[in-house]
Amino acid sequence: MSETVGAGAVSIRAIEERDLPRWRELFRAYGVFYETDFDDAVLDSTGARLLAEGSGVDGLVAELDGEVVGFAHYRRHPDTFSTGHDWYLDDLYTDEAARGRGVASALIDALAHRATATGPGTLRWITAADNARAQRVYDRLATRTSWVTYEKRF
Repeated sequence: MSETVGAGAVSIRAIEERDLPRWRELFRAYGVFYETDFDDAVLDSTGARLLAEGSGVDGLVAELDGEVVGFAHYRRHPDTFSTGHDWYLDDLYTDEAARGRGVASALIDALAHRATATGPGTLRWITAADNARAQRVYDRLATRTSWVTYEKRF
């Protein structure tokens, strides 16, 4: 799946083993953005899950001019409010140098296309309240909800 934006084309595809070195760089940068330092154990585990069939988490990468410049991690599960599935976008990141070129939109559109092909359901995601740049993109692509998120760590 490919979307033409600006002077180049953003290509979206499933993550592959050959992408892991670049993915690690991008995932570390994503962690820095959220003030999290991912150690090698987290990177190894997450990378392995992204590649493992049936692990519960899948990944897409975005290429721009032949270079991986972004990723999306997502999960799918049965929806209790319909006969379809809910899709949850866990993580989305675009390399700072590629921002403003449609990478995030292309990743979300590709995931929405995959989700739509499976039948009715909903694609959901969250972002930090102060991530205004991402929210400007998300507000164009989806409906902002009034749901409040809670978390309990264990």
